[in-house]
Amino acid sequence: MNRRSALAAALALGSMLPAHAQEAAYPDKPIRFVVPFPPGGITDRIARSLAHKMQESMGQPVVVDNRPGAGATIGSDFVARAKADGYTILLGSHASHAINPTLMKLSYDPARSFEPVSLLATVPNMLLVKPSNAAKSLHELIAQARDNPGKLTYTSAGVGTSGHIAGALLATMAGVQLLHVPARGPSQAVQDTLGGHVDILFDSTAQSLPLVKAGKLRALAVTSRERSPAAPGLPTMSEAGMPGYEVLLWFGLYAPAGTPAAVVQRLHAETVKAFADPAVRDPLVQDGVQVVAGSPEQLAQFQRAEIAKYAKVIKDLGLKAD
Repeated sequence: MNRRSALAAALALGSMLPAHAQEAAYPDKPIRFVVPFPPGGITDRIARSLAHKMQESMGQPVVVDNRPGAGATIGSDFVARAKADGYTILLGSHASHAINPTLMKLSYDPARSFEPVSLLATVPNMLLVKPSNAAKSLHELIAQARDNPGKLTYTSAGVGTSGHIAGALLATMAGVQLLHVPARGPSQAVQDTLGGHVDILFDSTAQSLPLVKAGKLRALAVTSRERSPAAPGLPTMSEAGMPGYEVLLWFGLYAPAGTPAAVVQRLHAETVKAFADPAVRDPLVQDGVQVVAGSPEQLAQFQRAEIAKYAKVIKDLGLKAD
């Protein structure tokens, strides 16, 4: 009996060792980093900057996998269903993890289907028009909308994005009619505006600031509560005549629910290390990105507050995914 007991214990220990060794060696194969938006834009830039630095530090390829569509739900659902081993991670956002839960029916739970790793960054949108537009201030743009009810159009990176919310909130607070023409991602939204197909664009400072500096777009305001360090001369929407207006983009790193705590902590530590590097951090900051690199607990708490905030905004505005 003692001999059988010893053999059973040895077999049990042997079966445990490979799993333990695998966890201790994480990562020992490539990591897939899913971005639920098309290539281009600030979302993709943040992901690729982080992936490049993590790859250097962790010694394994970190491959960015763009899986856009359906308001960021396609890529998010892919990660929610992935094996919870740390080899498939997601760049979640205000759209996929705060706005969509109220705006549309989802195949996953943005809070329960993921393990929060880190709140990565926040960034304001800019209210933009073409230089040929006569409006040189928010006040003048609102006057245009009042003189042409229902005829002014605005675009965004898609339904459920912060740009969509920003335009709807502007119309409601100003008491004007604006027609939303969603684009297939941030790059197309910019091109549609540059091409004169739409009148107004809400887009991140990170993507639009170079176009503003080049004279291809005119910025009227930023959507953050405070002015952007990247464009200190540009007023906030509140300063421009719309007190209380605020819409922020934010981005977080997530893993599938059930990912081991040690793996989550390793991913978090690598995120903090990556954003502490000036080569990664400074170019983002110069484009108006506020780098956070917060804890998993901070991201979870922040996300809960954002879900509650946007649930009220979407209900008050009467927004629908279609």
